[in-house]
Amino acid sequence: MSLSLEAGLRAGVEALGLALSDAQIKHLLDYSALIQKWNKVYNLTALRDPADMLTHHLLDSLTAVSPLIRHTQGQPIRVLDVGSGGGLPGVVLAICMPELQLTCVDTVAKKAAFVQQVAVSLKLPNLRGLHARVESLTDPYQVICSRAFASLHDFVTWSRSALAEGGVWMAMKGKHPQVEIGALPADVKVFHVEPLTVPGLDVERCMIWMKSVQSD
Repeated sequence: MSLSLEAGLRAGVEALGLALSDAQIKHLLDYSALIQKWNKVYNLTALRDPADMLTHHLLDSLTAVSPLIRHTQGQPIRVLDVGSGGGLPGVVLAICMPELQLTCVDTVAKKAAFVQQVAVSLKLPNLRGLHARVESLTDPYQVICSRAFASLHDFVTWSRSALAEGGVWMAMKGKHPQVEIGALPADVKVFHVEPLTVPGLDVERCMIWMKSVQSD
């Protein structure tokens, strides 16, 4: 099974145009194995089948890598993944972009502890899991991201205190969320909507980029 998983992952990575090393591929597979191992105890995901986890979790999260690389231009910035759960997409981003300092925050202690376990197991010094409410965070992050987390309004409102000056929000969504965009606070604007294609999944995905208009 692991051979077919690796083949599927490599094919997906190639389809996404990503240049990942063998070590990074191994890290992604090891991360998936850790999710499966701890899932029974921590209830990290409803998915149990490794093939489903490959497409719905790993490859889905990998679609965020190229857009983020284009945004950061290789700069070693701080990224906050809000409502990260088992670390999606935060752990995937930390594996693929070692220059990032990545914090995965979740209100569920077990899930934050799992991300910490992943950081130790995979020797990822740029990754940490944090058990907290995002509203309580005040350390500045240049990018705040989320995947299938909450409405755009709640996402930006709850995480606003952690956004660095000139920072951006990056929200991974399914279908183009026109109603949610219309409900954003007046001082938050969408500056880019990017369609995402997940290899092996026939679903609509997009990335919503937002910023505070005070940072203009």
